[in-house]
Amino acid sequence: MQEAQKGVIFMEEAKVLFTIFGLDVTGHVTTMWAIMLFLFLVFVVATRKLDKVPGRFQCLIEFIVESLLNFFSGIMGREQARRYFPLLATLFLFILISNWSGILPFAGHVEGFKPPTSTLSVTAGLAITVFVITQIAGVRAKGFGYVKHFFQPFFIMFPLNLIEELVRPISLSLRLFGNVFGEEMVVSVLLLIFPYFVPAIMQVLGILFGFIQALVFTSLTAVYISSATADSH
Repeated sequence: MQEAQKGVIFMEEAKVLFTIFGLDVTGHVTTMWAIMLFLFLVFVVATRKLDKVPGRFQCLIEFIVESLLNFFSGIMGREQARRYFPLLATLFLFILISNWSGILPFAGHVEGFKPPTSTLSVTAGLAITVFVITQIAGVRAKGFGYVKHFFQPFFIMFPLNLIEELVRPISLSLRLFGNVFGEEMVVSVLLLIFPYFVPAIMQVLGILFGFIQALVFTSLTAVYISSATADSH
């Protein structure tokens, strides 16, 4: 039991590896950098030489892109989906790989290798980014008349509408963080109690849950942007 508690404490603490311009860099940050570099290299290679008769790798990339575009089109329409596809696809792939990095060997137990989405600072940063972009998209689509929706259907609804808008990034960040961190905690404890079989089953389920959480986060992002840019009736 004491070992399990130590494992929990270990996962909660974020050890500072080094600092850059006074900013602390933890294992979550270095893993996040590695994921961003990986995605950058994958798409540089994928788009460096596009063939009319695509090979297996190009087919895989095109399948992923087309599948995501069709999915987001079903939420916000084809035109809007194409306009915000770079944001939505980047969020989905980054969150997905961040979630899946937690099932790799030694994840969370090696300095410099921590699943980024298992810390609230990363999920909150993603949620705040979505919140800001949603407001910018609303202003771009409707001008400063966008603020009218805060007072609809009646002026006295302003406090409630404002709270609803501010709760969105909070719910986005807590939902993603809670599910990923919770799965990491369960696997960590099970590894101490049942070192074989059971943790493996949880890790397989983690693949599914990681995909679902990435899909939920980006789906809600698409819904928020679509709502902010939709024509009022």
